Amino acid sequence: MSMEQPIIETRSLNLFYGSFQALINVDLQIQDRQITALIGPSGCGKSTLVRVFNRMNDLIDGVRVTGRVLVQAENIYAPSIDMIALRRKVGMVFQRPNPFPLTVAENITFGLEVHRSLPRSEFRRMIEESLKGVLLWEDLKDRLDAPALGLSLEQQQRLCIARVLAMKPKIILMDEPCSALDPIATMKIEDLMRELKRDYTIVIVTHNMQQAARASDFTAFMYLGELIEFGETKSLFRTPRVKRTEDYITGRFG
Repeated sequence: MSMEQPIIETRSLNLFYGSFQALINVDLQIQDRQITALIGPSGCGKSTLVRVFNRMNDLIDGVRVTGRVLVQAENIYAPSIDMIALRRKVGMVFQRPNPFPLTVAENITFGLEVHRSLPRSEFRRMIEESLKGVLLWEDLKDRLDAPALGLSLEQQQRLCIARVLAMKPKIILMDEPCSALDPIATMKIEDLMRELKRDYTIVIVTHNMQQAARASDFTAFMYLGELIEFGETKSLFRTPRVKRTEDYITGRFG
């Protein structure tokens, strides 16, 4: 594994929903411009962990976090953290495509309007740049004023990724981004992820073992809130060090 400074690091991370402990002493280092997959059975803490990285869990009542979470060496749970800046830096793509009931163009400029992070005169350039980033520009350049909800599911998910790209993040979190897509659309999103990792760090939650094996550089196996094993994807799938990991990826449980 690379010894470079990780872009995301957790140290003794614990997270509680009320009295229930969802994450238990998680120590993890995620490398820049790599795709890291989080795998494990349902309810094991994968989505909770990925939502720690932009503090989405804060929106849930009764959440308590201990330990440290560093993004670009900054403790994101420090009292002085700028939450708006954090969520610009760490974008999120959800399970089901969730475009706003607006036009294609308005979906991309929505965040720019809210955060006033770009002059309006630059919006057209950013729309084109973001759509090109998800390989949608040629398909949609003449449909920028069309309703986003009229796009195919795959196009909607690409548009949601473009909406994130418009905010110029460093990190893109993807919580099962292909679960609503058919196999062909899934492969296209995986191809897009490989393109995007040239410029972005990607963390993906997936239940799909084949997807993790195909698309990621590193894989973390979670079980009952604990990080059981983490390593380069090829090594983890071919020669897992922990029997529980081997049992999961070979289908013996989960």
